[in-house]
Amino acid sequence: MPLLLNTVFAVPLECNDCVSDVTSALNKVDGVKNIHCDLSNKLVSVEGSAAPSSIVKAIQGTGRDAIVRGSGEPNSSAVCILETHEPAYNATPVRGLARVVKASTTSTLVDLTLSGMRPSTTYFASIRNAGDISRGPLSTGGLYKSIGSVTVDEKGSGQAFIVKEDLPIWEIIGRSMVVGLDKDCKKMFLEDVVGVIARSAGVWENEKTVCSCSGKTIWEERKDAVSKGMA
Repeated sequence: MPLLLNTVFAVPLECNDCVSDVTSALNKVDGVKNIHCDLSNKLVSVEGSAAPSSIVKAIQGTGRDAIVRGSGEPNSSAVCILETHEPAYNATPVRGLARVVKASTTSTLVDLTLSGMRPSTTYFASIRNAGDISRGPLSTGGLYKSIGSVTVDEKGSGQAFIVKEDLPIWEIIGRSMVVGLDKDCKKMFLEDVVGVIARSAGVWENEKTVCSCSGKTIWEERKDAVSKGMA
């Protein structure tokens, strides 16, 4: 039986036609089982085995954007922004995003998305012992656990949805994730991308619409994130 994941997305729903468009698009995504659109709060809740990134892509295909507002139960989700520390790319360092969600007592889902990578190349994701990224992947310590691989296309973009056993969320918060060229995840290269794994909101845990730090709305923050390659 496929693992079921419940994820909530903020979507700029303006009318019932918007709801119909989004629902129709999501019904075509493999693995989507249940869809609930909250027009008044502009939220879409999706249950199923589809990757959150594929759901966002489907919603964007209707001409609307989507922001993940929460996945899984409380204290069962993590996120990692992946950046390059190679000096030549410091102008636009962000290269990807990993969302990690507990799906059952033994299984964890990793939704990994990359962009701006070396074209037509296979990369290997791993969690490292340390959360020190002061020297990029070179300071992240030894291998904690291998995650899996993702092959990017000729444009340098790729996505993988990986199921891992025995990967408790609370044990990886604060560690780093590296997505690199070495199949065995032992050799680190400056070209590899890296980030620190942080706690992420579960379903219905994140109700803010304005950031208390910047004063920006979630859509203004989204625009900034896209410009930096973070979404």
